[in-house]
Amino acid sequence: MRPLTSSIHALCIGINQYPGTGYDLRGCVNDAEDWATRLDKRGATVVTLLDEAATGAAIRAAIVERLAAADPGDLVVITWSGFGTWVPDIDGEHVDVAGIEPDQRHEALCPYDVRTAGPLLDDELFLLLTGRDEGVRVVLVLDACHCGGLYRHMLPGAGSVSRVRFLPPEVFLPVALLPAAARIPGRYRGRPRDAAVLLTGCRDIEFSFDGTFEGRPNGAFTYAALAVLHLLPEDATYRDWMLRIGQILPSQDHPQTPGLQGPPQQLRRAVLT
Repeated sequence: MRPLTSSIHALCIGINQYPGTGYDLRGCVNDAEDWATRLDKRGATVVTLLDEAATGAAIRAAIVERLAAADPGDLVVITWSGFGTWVPDIDGEHVDVAGIEPDQRHEALCPYDVRTAGPLLDDELFLLLTGRDEGVRVVLVLDACHCGGLYRHMLPGAGSVSRVRFLPPEVFLPVALLPAAARIPGRYRGRPRDAAVLLTGCRDIEFSFDGTFEGRPNGAFTYAALAVLHLLPEDATYRDWMLRIGQILPSQDHPQTPGLQGPPQQLRRAVLT
């Protein structure tokens, strides 16, 4: 067996531009660059994929590469800032790793070329993560909406406009699937995946917001998570981190409640170690 190490391998993805959709964001590239800067300071080797570089194929390849670079005991951190969405599970056509999706849909993330290449489904992401060596730990930080059936909308925030990070599935779905998508309720129930620690920008019936903070576009969740990260003591756990984030979100301008899921033993570990 290879010796245990404690290296951090990071992949930071930020997508503002979604060509052909009529939907763009403003703070996602800043989010990815901010995560990359903070993780670099912690000694991580960091790969970033921004806008046109963040195609579906490039994202999949980068996840595989980051996991392959990690030895047992290492930590792989994947941050995502961009649109989330869902696709209908038609008569069990897409089978969940635990069976047919009970809410009749798959949650998904939207790469730069989602309109032509489609989204990255939750089950495919799970399968990608299972390709890692035993003992390699994973932290996913998703600053996106992946609650379905609801359209992007605006709310006032911090003297500017805040935008929901959800891409309606009808933007990219084939016409034949649109009736089925319209029949699915606008709510999903999330569940933990494998042994990864998962931090999300909002609960399943809420939205993650794209806003402006101190005159600069960012995701509300990313801004809050990074704002408190450097204030944590060295032995702070993921639960401690989430409690500090909870002092900022939800807020009146950004009514989203960040979520934390994962195996109890991982949640008790010191943050990003």
